[in-house]
Amino acid sequence: QVQLVESGGGLVQAGGSLRLSCAASGSIFSINAMGWYRQAPGKQRELVASIFRSGTTNYADSVKGRFTISRDNAKNTVYLQMNSLKPEDTAVYYCSSFNGYWGQGTQVTVSS
Repeated sequence: QVQLVESGGGLVQAGGSLRLSCAASGSIFSINAMGWYRQAPGKQRELVASIFRSGTTNYADSVKGRFTISRDNAKNTVYLQMNSLKPEDTAVYYCSSFNGYWGQGTQVTVSS
């Protein structure tokens, strides 16, 4: 079992920044990679960024150059630093361990 708890969402103006956190607990040895997804109203959930145990990262084209995924192994926490936010980034953001576990989601709202 893996538990994932997100935090850091909120309301921000366009051009602003937010940092999301995802704290993992439980059988974290089973986690090879973690990622952040988002789901906007009426749209499918999409993968925003991922980070592997090796440190390799991947990003959706829509966030490249603006978002940065990172991790703190000592704290078992993955972060998503979001800069230059746009109204189209508004969504519920979910943390996932890619082996079937999800966080509860955190709302990010970007006003124009």
